[in-house]
Amino acid sequence: MAAIDYLTQKGFSAKVSGKRLIVSPASRLTDDVRKYIKSHRLELLAELAANDGQERRSNWRITRAGKPLCTLIGEPMTYPEALEAARWRWPDVEVPRD
Repeated sequence: MAAIDYLTQKGFSAKVSGKRLIVSPASRLTDDVRKYIKSHRLELLAELAANDGQERRSNWRITRAGKPLCTLIGEPMTYPEALEAARWRWPDVEVPRD
């Protein structure tokens, strides 16, 4: 069973806000459900991210003036996240979408 299915069966919904996991209705959270959320947080975040319709990749090619500079490798991220991460280090680079 997927981690999100457990919450759904218990009558909860979950969403991601920034880097936070929001479970509602919060007024109905029990200690057992809180423990479950805490121990399955990464799974829940991954499942919610996978279902948001945005493409994520673990590697993005970085170019400067049209020439390859390096490859950004890490946890799956969207194009805007990859561009932000690359430009934090090199302000004048591009991240081709190909």
